[in-house]
Amino acid sequence: MFLDDFPDKVIRMSDKKLFLLDGMALIYRAHFALSAVKPIINSKGVNTSAAFGFANTLIDLLKTREPSHMAVVFDTSAPTERHILYPEYKAQREEMPEDLSLAIPVIKSLIGAFNIPVITLDGYEADDIIGTLSRQAEKEGYDTYMVTPDKDFAQLVDEHTFIYKPGRQGGDVEILGVPEVKAKWGIEKPEQVIDILGLWGDASDNIPGVPGIGEKTAQKLIAEFGSMEELLENTEKLKGKQKENLETFRDQALLSKKLATINCQVPLGTTPKDLLRGEINESALKALFIDLEFNAMGKRIFGAEFTAGYGAKAKEQKSDVRVQKSEENFSLSNEDPAAEEGSEVSAEKSETADEIVADLKTISDIPHSYRHLTTNDEIKALIREMAGLDCFCFDTETSSLDAKETQLLGMSFSWKMREGVFVSFSREALEAKAQIDLFSPLFEDAGRILIGHNLKFDLAVLSAQGIGVKGKLFDTMIAHALIEPDKRHGMDFLSQVYLGYRPVSITTLIGSKEEGNQRSMLEADPEAMAEYAAEDADVTWQLYGILLPLLKEHGQEKVFFDVEMPLIPALVAMEQEGISIDLFALEEFSGQLAIEMEKAEAEVYQLAGHEFNLKSPKQLGVVLFDELKLVEKPKKTKTGQYATDEQMLATLAPQHKIVERLLDHREASKLKSTYVDALPNSVSKKTGRIHTSFAQAATSTGRLASANPNLQNIPIRTELGKEIRKAFVARDDRHLLLSADYSQIELRVLAAVSKDEGMIDAFKKGIDIHRATAARVFGVEVEEVTDDMRRKAKMVNFGISYGISAFGLSQRLNIPRGEAAEIINNYFAQFSGIRSYMDNTIAFCKKHGYVETLTGRRRYLRDINSANRNVQMGAERNAINMPIQGTSADMIKIAMGRIELAIRNQRLKSRMLLQVHDELVFELLKEEEGELRKLVEDEMKNALPELNKAVPIEVESGVGRNWLLAH
Repeated sequence: MFLDDFPDKVIRMSDKKLFLLDGMALIYRAHFALSAVKPIINSKGVNTSAAFGFANTLIDLLKTREPSHMAVVFDTSAPTERHILYPEYKAQREEMPEDLSLAIPVIKSLIGAFNIPVITLDGYEADDIIGTLSRQAEKEGYDTYMVTPDKDFAQLVDEHTFIYKPGRQGGDVEILGVPEVKAKWGIEKPEQVIDILGLWGDASDNIPGVPGIGEKTAQKLIAEFGSMEELLENTEKLKGKQKENLETFRDQALLSKKLATINCQVPLGTTPKDLLRGEINESALKALFIDLEFNAMGKRIFGAEFTAGYGAKAKEQKSDVRVQKSEENFSLSNEDPAAEEGSEVSAEKSETADEIVADLKTISDIPHSYRHLTTNDEIKALIREMAGLDCFCFDTETSSLDAKETQLLGMSFSWKMREGVFVSFSREALEAKAQIDLFSPLFEDAGRILIGHNLKFDLAVLSAQGIGVKGKLFDTMIAHALIEPDKRHGMDFLSQVYLGYRPVSITTLIGSKEEGNQRSMLEADPEAMAEYAAEDADVTWQLYGILLPLLKEHGQEKVFFDVEMPLIPALVAMEQEGISIDLFALEEFSGQLAIEMEKAEAEVYQLAGHEFNLKSPKQLGVVLFDELKLVEKPKKTKTGQYATDEQMLATLAPQHKIVERLLDHREASKLKSTYVDALPNSVSKKTGRIHTSFAQAATSTGRLASANPNLQNIPIRTELGKEIRKAFVARDDRHLLLSADYSQIELRVLAAVSKDEGMIDAFKKGIDIHRATAARVFGVEVEEVTDDMRRKAKMVNFGISYGISAFGLSQRLNIPRGEAAEIINNYFAQFSGIRSYMDNTIAFCKKHGYVETLTGRRRYLRDINSANRNVQMGAERNAINMPIQGTSADMIKIAMGRIELAIRNQRLKSRMLLQVHDELVFELLKEEEGELRKLVEDEMKNALPELNKAVPIEVESGVGRNWLLAH
């Protein structure tokens, strides 16, 4: 861990590096940078963005800059000389956001855990304290780095004093010395920055400056006259309004300069040598990271042994939950915060850090009774003991995370708090199988409740052993995903949040990759494995008792028991079954794509007049915008390059064939690399089929996701994309593939939830919905609707539930924004129920903080009342869309669970293989076609009977030798 790399505290003169952090400026910057994009919200609903950003800055400084001396400087609430001179100073500052004010004490605790001094002094701002210390440090032979985004500090820069600006958007740190300040401000010496600020003013501090003089004019005047005083003495050399304003507002200019001047004579009782960096308080810092749920940051500092949350154990590696990455992907905003300082803060260090460590109990702190059984007689006695149980928790311990091929090493059980049993199975295959089979009656009893965490994995392991599970299921991972959909759902994390308990880390059994000593579970100590496994079952049993009432409290019982739990056996069966792939067809298609790429590339070069790198955004931008001049004012990225992303090219495609062929090349290239050439690597050597893994709790809308490989994103809208489906085939001549697809399901859901009479009427009459929409929007009869009208109406129909704007519609249809706005206005005039649904949904979300599907699934949108309008609008779009997309997702999940159960009960040999958005794919035994098609269509249509009554639900199905023919 990098803490071991910190330098010794014996400092040579050449190593005296003082880093002074402008506390509130950095805190505001971190908070607004993340909160405006994707705030980090922990399991308690607390916005930890500011704490994360600040800690990230500290770690970066300590790791990469190795300061010898360090301090964080804050303002206090006491008035300063500036307030006395000018009562309006900083008077315009908005009140600090509540979640930011709550973060200040936490950040103070972090600073204390890092053992960094905090300096405050009533009557003086942080700028003045930093200025005073930097001047003292210079005399004592230090190099001083003022860590701040505040431009005012440029006046302090000299040969040994620098501004240190943390990197933005993952970019490099910016260090400003004398040459950089002179170049940036166009001046001869840094102290002239004060004169520029005095003339220009500073809106963030409410420093008035001189009316009519902006930054560029102020720089030009000071470059010419040298100082404000010299300028004011020579106003006769100026003309017009500029001369008049400088003479009229002379006193205001001088006052502004005084307000902008940093005081370097603060009577501090602290000197630079007092700021020698001490040793980090590791226990306090670990405790804070655990409480704040900064798992990745904890591992970054303390290495693999840091077990603060979600994913340290193999159990979490089994989890199919998408772990949010906002913490790891942190970057600072391009914009400065609304304010750099100015709130009351406390200099007291937190007294809770060590208490947090004490509160997190471990197995050694808790009385418990765990048994380890190994003999057949002990196993049989256990089964007799469990025979009378109505419910129990279980967990499997395996040699790997591949459920289809792993070796089952043992199972753990718990049905009482702090009690557990681990059964070790023989390492000899036949004997182990006999031991495992003894448990079949327990799992095949339909009257029992079986509890586990990420049950899909455990059921898949049992299925591979020939054990079918018929009991009712309770998955604590899925339960928490419904209760807190935006949080992490790993067992270790839930244990710490709900039980105040830190389970044994898997690294104690098998080591870790980071330490270079990782080994197989087959090599783990049997007694240590028994303790670890029994604890897993015990913890999950306790979580069951907590999460069950929370499901009811959050209104999620129906979704959990009627939608998610019946789905688990279906997903297990689908993953185990897999789907056949035609490798020859893929190889042939790969060759066709290579030819298409070559043809498109050659044509692009011909149209451009020369060759260039098609994959280089910079070179492509030069061709499109500098040479061909396709756009008068082309859009640029934050790095200053021309924007050449997919959306931009799509809007340009009608203007020039070169763009059309570029898009063709990109499509062919993506298909070839992502799917055609990659899919063969996913074929199982054991089964010869592809087995994707479905994630139940990976999306906020409830949609399933798939991985390894991801089959959800196989393109179907283009002819080339459709060709990939040809490679997915039935296993033999006795079988076909059956595809069953909801027809326009999201529009039908929208019609139902909005109760819009016009849209409902069109669906009931069986009229093409896009043609019916076009007729009403454009004021013509249905038979008079042109293809272009239908195309525009279709785009509005599909875009409206995603909050499409006039700008977005104009870009997608390549029409003027005014025409797009008129289309949308006409749409809402004709379909007023949809407008009402959108308004009512947003109002409900603003009041309650969430929206929900027809089944009751909720999505919490904390940004719905954000003061940032762009952030708020994004939340509003999500609020409108989620009930529609989420309801359609729940429908297909319900259908899947019922279809799988019916297939088993009716002993059909056909099997469900894939779910892709609104489509299900089956491997159909030919003689079962009539029976299966009726079963599938009936269950899909009637998954939500109340919806089918409001709007007729249509399912389109087809069969074929391959997926393309079946679709």
